[in-house]
Amino acid sequence: MPKAYVYTRHGGPETEALIDVDRPSPGPGEILIAVRAAGVNPVDWKLRQGFRRPGESERSFPTVFGSEAAGVVAEVGADVSGFAVGDEVFGSTAHGGYAEYALLTAAVTAHKPAALSFRDAATLPVAAATAYDGVRQLDLPGGATLLVTGAGGGVGSAAVQIARALGLRVVGVASEGKKDFVESLGAVHVAAGPDLAERVRTVARDGIDGVYDLVGGPVLTESAELLKDRGKLVTAGSPQETVAALGGDRVQRARTAAVLDEVADLAVRGALKTHVTGVFPLARAGEALRAVEEGHTLGKLVIEVDA
Repeated sequence: MPKAYVYTRHGGPETEALIDVDRPSPGPGEILIAVRAAGVNPVDWKLRQGFRRPGESERSFPTVFGSEAAGVVAEVGADVSGFAVGDEVFGSTAHGGYAEYALLTAAVTAHKPAALSFRDAATLPVAAATAYDGVRQLDLPGGATLLVTGAGGGVGSAAVQIARALGLRVVGVASEGKKDFVESLGAVHVAAGPDLAERVRTVARDGIDGVYDLVGGPVLTESAELLKDRGKLVTAGSPQETVAALGGDRVQRARTAAVLDEVADLAVRGALKTHVTGVFPLARAGEALRAVEEGHTLGKLVIEVDA
């Protein structure tokens, strides 16, 4: 039987297990893939703890971890066109991706370019696509200055690169230990911590034209104070009611294959580097999740499944 890494109830790491599962069958609008790689994201452990996305129903257990994966099409469900068995694809998972087989939602699945590895493709549907959606939502003109908080993480590092590819100047907020990494992306680094706004003003004397927040809390509030137009504030790190009170908005996710094609093209052209800094086999998925949960990783971690 195929294996999958799951959580058996809401809680901490003690709820996790690598188990045998039935091979999934794709329903209407779904594609079954033999997984080659799956991205690891903070939302994975947050869902284990009980976080629920808006409009999401109660989960049944065991629940397979993972929101993004890349692999080879093994079966195509009803009402799906444009995909065939044997195609190399990547996309958003319907029911988890830390597994030997996973279901992808066809509407948020794209063909993997031959020049893009499974490992890199698996990092794009969540982090890179969220970054792309937020930068596009801000719609800043070329030459404008964008402040990205949490610039050393998966979404933040992608946002910095996408913004730079669109001709924006970027100030990236991250810990002092991530300074070299953030600067390698093309951003001006500002250390996280108290009195953030003062440090940002020192390096952005012409002001901040937009803020892409990935941290929330006091960082979001202080960043908002740097803006003349609070409509140029978006967050993926705080609830809608929090950012709305500051005059901004949550990142509005497009969740389309077209966005995946865009970020894949950026990656193939070298404008977006995935910065995969760790690769783990499925049997060690828990270690990858711990590293992300502890919050000290640079770039992205990936779980790789042998063909």
